[in-house]
This record gives sequence, C-alpha cells and structure tokens, in this order.
Amino acid sequence: MLRILGNIRPDFGMPVVIVLHRKNDSESSLAELMAYKSRIPVKEADDKDPIEAGKAYIAPADYHLLIENEKHFSLDSSEKINFSRPSIDFTFQTAAEAYGAGTTGILLSGANADGVEGLIAIQGVNGTTIAQDPSTAQVPFMPKSAIQSLKVDHIFDVDQMIEYINQL
Repeated sequence: MLRILGNIRPDFGMPVVIVLHRKNDSESSLAELMAYKSRIPVKEADDKDPIEAGKAYIAPADYHLLIENEKHFSLDSSEKINFSRPSIDFTFQTAAEAYGAGTTGILLSGANADGVEGLIAIQGVNGTTIAQDPSTAQVPFMPKSAIQSLKVDHIFDVDQMIEYINQL
C-alpha cells in the first residue's frame, strides 16, 4: 500500500479510500506514516467527513467505514464482518451504491475473504474490479478468493496497479 500511495501522481483527481485490517489500537500512527510516504494528502476518515478528490482516506481502527450517497463518510461500530472491523466488503458495497460505475475496487494481500462480496457489488454496478496477482501478494488468500469467486476485470502486480491508477 505504501508503494502505491508513494507513486500516485500528485494531481490525481479522485478520492482514494483505504481499508486495512489492523489492530484496534486508536493510537495508531498509520495515517501519519502513509501521509509521509504519499504524494497526495492522507488522513484518517472521520464521521461525516466530505469525500474530496485528490485525497486518500484511511478507515479508522475498529470502525466500518461507509460511503454515503451524499459523498461523505459514516463510521459504524456494528458487528465484525468476515472477522473484520473495518470490513472491506462494507466499504466496497457502500462505494458501489454511492458512485455506481465510477467505482474501482482494488483488493490486495490479505488472510481472509473480506472484499470479495464488495467486489461483486462493484461489478454489479459496472464498476471496475482489480485483484492483486496472488503470486506477488505477501498473503495471497484474499486476492485468490476474489479471482475464484468472480471474473475480476484485472489481475495486476503492484507496478501494473500504479500504472493503471495513474491513468484514471
């Protein structure tokens, strides 16, 4: 993720929403680390933050990050999905509802099937689905689950993802 953020062109004109499975530590300095490495502004999403183009938002620890149709975030502390909170599925599904065919979902390395249902929702609104090439993933289970469960639009290594993102 750091490598992708560090290579997104500075004038990138879309919002980037990042959902990482991590410990429930609210004192994390993850957003600061990503901001240091990124070429676009990065912040941890707060409830009701407007979603702005050219910025990256990180789901806060222990909250689901929802994207509202009015193009702002909502935080939710309901039950975990796929043993995860934040859930990639939840964010992808709400992004698909809010942005429709303009949604691109990218599923990277991970140890469970979270994100697969969200990619299916994105595909259902004619959005774009991308899975990391499992042979290049640190933990291949998550992108492999997506590839086995749906026909993703692209299977990319990280360099290919960077090139694709910068052409959006």
